[in-house]
Order: sequence, then C-alpha cells, then structure tokens
Amino acid sequence: MKISPNKFYWLILRVGDWEKKGRCNHLTVRELLPEEKEALGLEGEKATHVARFFDFEAYRQIIGTIREEDDEHLVFDMGEGKSYEFREFRG
Repeated sequence: MKISPNKFYWLILRVGDWEKKGRCNHLTVRELLPEEKEALGLEGEKATHVARFFDFEAYRQIIGTIREEDDEHLVFDMGEGKSYEFREFRG
C-alpha cells in the first residue's frame, strides 16, 4: 500500500476476536534502525518496523512486523494476538 502522511486511513485494532474501528492520519511506516532495536532491547525479537499515526486523540507509535501488505491494506502485527490494519479512507 502506498502510504501518504496527508491522507486519512481506516484503522482497525484487533485483539483476539475483539476489534475496534476508527480513523487516523499522518501515517508513516519505516524499518527499525539497528540502534533503535538495541536501545529498546529488541535485538533477538522479530519486530522489524515502527508505525506512527495520529488517531485524533494522540500520536501513537507502535512497534511490530508487517504481516500483510497489498494495494488495499497493510496489517501490522504486534504479537500476542494484537494487530492493526490500515486501509485508505475513501469517504
């Protein structure tokens, strides 16, 4: 999915069978730097990316892996059954 910080996105938070849908903007996704992994104590873990977004309440920064990505959506896996799905908002 092509990400632009100037667009709005659907945000779907899933924890097990529970899910909550909302919107966000200012989305950015990038790979974690080796120094960041070391500072956070994630050297041996599989966390590879960091996502940052504004959910109309606060800026959020989440660390995990990209589980799925195509032209329509991006699924960001945080482990332990928790994931965030981002889809471009077309309203």
